[in-house]
Amino acid sequence: MTHARKTAAIAAIVALLSGCTPWSDYVHNGFKVGPNYGRPAAPVARDWIDAGDPHIRRDPQEVVNWWTLLNDPALNELICVAYRQNLTLREAGFRVLEARAQLGIDTGNLFPQTQTLNASYRHSQASERLGPGSGVFPGTTRISNNVSTNFNLAWELDFWGRFRRAVEADEATLDASVELYDAALLTLLGDVATDYVQMRTTEQRIRYAIDNARIQRETLGIVEQRFRIGAAKTTRLEYSQAISTLASTEAAIPELEISLRQSVNQLCVLLGIPPEELRARIGPAPIPTAPKEVVLGIPADLIRRRPDVRAAERQLAAQSALIGVAESAFYPAISINGTYGYSAAHLSHLFEPLAATGSVGPSFQWEVLNYGRILNGVRLQDAKFQELLATYQNSVLTANQDVENGIVTFLRAQERTMLQQQAVDASRVAVDIARQQLDAGTVDFTTLTQVEQTLVINEDTLAQAEGEIVTGLIQVYRALGGGWQIRLTGCNLQLPPPGPRPPVWQPPKTPEAVEKPQATDMPPAATNPVVPLPDMPPILNGPTK
Repeated sequence: MTHARKTAAIAAIVALLSGCTPWSDYVHNGFKVGPNYGRPAAPVARDWIDAGDPHIRRDPQEVVNWWTLLNDPALNELICVAYRQNLTLREAGFRVLEARAQLGIDTGNLFPQTQTLNASYRHSQASERLGPGSGVFPGTTRISNNVSTNFNLAWELDFWGRFRRAVEADEATLDASVELYDAALLTLLGDVATDYVQMRTTEQRIRYAIDNARIQRETLGIVEQRFRIGAAKTTRLEYSQAISTLASTEAAIPELEISLRQSVNQLCVLLGIPPEELRARIGPAPIPTAPKEVVLGIPADLIRRRPDVRAAERQLAAQSALIGVAESAFYPAISINGTYGYSAAHLSHLFEPLAATGSVGPSFQWEVLNYGRILNGVRLQDAKFQELLATYQNSVLTANQDVENGIVTFLRAQERTMLQQQAVDASRVAVDIARQQLDAGTVDFTTLTQVEQTLVINEDTLAQAEGEIVTGLIQVYRALGGGWQIRLTGCNLQLPPPGPRPPVWQPPKTPEAVEKPQATDMPPAATNPVVPLPDMPPILNGPTK
C-alpha cells in the first residue's frame, strides 16, 4: 500500500470514529452519516364530533369530484376552466419544474464532478537580439511549437453520503412541490365553488329584495291614494312611513349588487381572465342544492388525503436529509484526481504512444480546528427539522379543525334553513292578512309596515342560510382533501360564449315609476356554439402519488 493510500485509510478510520454517527448506524443507513427519516406521529382524533348524526355517512371511499354533487352544470364548467387557466396554479406548476431541475443537478454530483477536455496549440519564438545570459546560444532553435490535448477528471467520492443525502432532500422537495401544486389546485376548486355559491346567493337576495320592494310599492300606492283623497285614517305620518320603508328596502339592492359584482370579478380572476360580466356567459340559476348527507372517512385519513399535510411531511423528510449533509462536514472529503493527454511539437506526432502524459492519485481535504462551526451547522439543521416537525403536526390539527368547522356549518345550516323557511312562510301569510285587514280597516298601516319589514329580513336571511348549507358542504370536502385528482383525469369543459348583459336595477325617482325587474327578467342561458377561451393548459401532468 502506498503512503498516500495509507494516509487516506487512516484519515477515514479516525474520522469515522470521531464523528457524530456511530459505525453501526453508518452501516445501517447505507453508508451514510446522519439520521434515516421515518414519518413521525401526528395527533388525530378518534372520530368526528358529529359522527352519530344521521346526515353523516361513513364510507372509506374518497369523494373526488365533490362539486358534481351540487348538480350545477355552470359550476362544473367553471371548475374545468379554472383548472385549465388559473395563473396561480401555473406558478405552482413551474415550481415543480424547478424542483425537478434541482434534483437533476444534485444527482449529477454522484458522478465525477469535474470532467473537462482541453486542447491547445502554442507557437513560440525567441528573440535574436538578446544579449549574453539570455539562455539562447548560437545554433539553438529559437522557434518551437507545442500541440497538446488533455482530459481532466476530479471525483469526490461519496464516502459519507453527502451527495446521496442531498439527492434524498431534493427528491423529498420535489414530492413536496407536487403536493403543494395539488394543495393549490384544491384551494382553487374550493374558491371557485364558494365564490359561485356566493354569487348565486347574492342574486337570490337581490330577487327577494326586488319582490319585497314591489309589494311595498303596492302598499305605498294604496296609502298614497287614501292620503290624496283625505281618508280619515290615513295621515301624512303613515304616508311618509310607507315611503321610508320602500326606500330602505330599495337601498339594500345597490349594496347587494356591489357584492355581486365583486364575486363575479373574483371568479374571473380565478378563471384566469380579465373581469367581465360572467353571468352573461353562464346564465341564470338558483342557489345550488346540496345533498342531505355528507360522506366522511375517519380523521386519520386526513394525513394521506390532504395535499398540504402531505407537503408538510415531505418538507420534513427533506430537512432530515439536510442534517446528514451538514454532518458529513465532520469527515474528510476523499477525491480521486486524474489527468491524461498527449503533447507533441507537431500535430502528426500528437497521438503517438510516446506523446502520452498523465497522472492519477487520491487526495483528501479535512476541515480541522473549525471552532464549532460545523457542529453548530448540524444543530441549525436539526433545529429546522424540529420546527418543521411542529409545523407538520400542527397542519394535521388544522386539517381536523377545518373538517369539523365544515361539518357543523353543514349540519346546523340545514336546521337553520328549515326554521327560517317556516319564518318566511309565516311572514308571507302575515303580510297577506295585514293587507286584508288594512283594507277592512281593522289594523293600522304601522302593523302592515312591521310585517313587511319582517318579511324582508326573513327572506334575506333565508337566502343566506340556503347558501350556507352549500358552502358548509364545500368546506367539508375541501377540508377532506378531495378534488386534486382532476390533475390525473383531466377536464375539457368550456364556458359558453358571451350573451346579453343581465339587467341592472335602477331605483325610480318617484313612487309612480315603473316596476323593478322580476326574477324572470334574468337573461336566458346562452345557446350559441361553444367558443374556446385562451388555452392555458396546466403545467403538471405526470407525477402520481
